[in-house]
Amino acid sequence: MRAFYHDNDPSVDYREDHDSGIEVSESELKSIGVLYYNLSTIEQVDQLAKERDYKNRDQIEISPTSFGSEEALKAKLDIFYAEHIHEDEEIRYVVDGEGFFDVRSKDDKWIRAKVAKNDLLILPAGIYHRFTLTSDNYIKAMRLFKEEPKWIALNRPVDENEYRKEYVQSISAAS
Repeated sequence: MRAFYHDNDPSVDYREDHDSGIEVSESELKSIGVLYYNLSTIEQVDQLAKERDYKNRDQIEISPTSFGSEEALKAKLDIFYAEHIHEDEEIRYVVDGEGFFDVRSKDDKWIRAKVAKNDLLILPAGIYHRFTLTSDNYIKAMRLFKEEPKWIALNRPVDENEYRKEYVQSISAAS
């Protein structure tokens, strides 16, 4: 995983790096509740799942092949790339391929985390974020869940959402 501030250049496809040249450390990510692990075996994933009480999981493949066409893939990526929150943690373990998770910093700037094989990222409930593939257009990922598998995105603005409020309070208290 490599994290950096997004360059915010709208003239370039969102699947490109958008690297501003300003690196972001794992400790900076942790300060906004984002946790990163590099796990090379499924046993390590299983152990983390047990420690964090993740009871369910599934695997997804996001590619032109899995969606039937480049157009169908792009339509789904547009949904994933809309800024949103979830009321649950978002836990993703990259089995193959690569992608970008963009998360908001404390001062509302985009931080881009490029994830690849063996990277596991945990986004806290309530954090504004978005996802896209890289220009390689392929990722295979394991999604882990505390309860039943679900993916419900609440698009910004949802600042009055209780999970958003709890998240903002948690990172403010950690400052």
